[in-house]
Amino acid sequence: MAEGSKTACAIIIGNEILTGRTQDVNLGYIGKKLLAKGIRLMHARVICDIEADIVATVNDVRAKYDYVFTTGGIGPTHDDITADCIAKAFGVDIEVNEEARRILIKHYKGAEHLNEGRLRMARIPKGASLIPNPVSSAPGFCMGNVYVLAGVPSVMQGMLDGVVAKLQGGPPIISRTVSSLVPESIIAKELGEIAAKYPDLDIGSYPYYRPGGFGLSLVIRGREESAISAATQDLCLLLRHHGGDPAVHQE
Repeated sequence: MAEGSKTACAIIIGNEILTGRTQDVNLGYIGKKLLAKGIRLMHARVICDIEADIVATVNDVRAKYDYVFTTGGIGPTHDDITADCIAKAFGVDIEVNEEARRILIKHYKGAEHLNEGRLRMARIPKGASLIPNPVSSAPGFCMGNVYVLAGVPSVMQGMLDGVVAKLQGGPPIISRTVSSLVPESIIAKELGEIAAKYPDLDIGSYPYYRPGGFGLSLVIRGREESAISAATQDLCLLLRHHGGDPAVHQE
């Protein structure tokens, strides 16, 4: 990890993810958004809506990473318990945040429309700052280095975009992909030698199958363009040596 690099962890909260009822798309968006900011998403966990698990997980990862992002569990129903869990993790009370309440009153066009369920979305741990929600108004919040976001993908994305713009990142992380119809097993040993040659780069191999045979995508990530270019050339030479016709894509 380069000096000055920032790290992050994502916690995907929701029984519906683990049962397969809902397919998570938030993790991929978080990873790409942070990568563009020069922040490495180093770890991710998917956990149930169980208070003890959420509290323990948050306290574990917030001590290890610069930023923690949670998704899910801040809606209006009884099983939306993330805000309460964050309050317990930080040892603070949870209360109706007046700014959040005003936001919801405006969104629902009057306090008379702010029923018990809707008011739940204004309950925020004491001392947390609000995260604007440009899609459906009900805010997320930030407590310490933990950013609590909605689970609905469009809402999560709107929240995250605003958050990431204000984060302290690092030098941009460059990502390049070299793909070819060459089986991974043929080049495994030589690929390992190339990876060892560039210790400051992250070189990953991702095999696939398409009509015509097995192939692989070799993804190179790092911060130095000169090293990435040199590694790209070495990988292209390796693939050509084994009969491949490599294609290079900048991400």
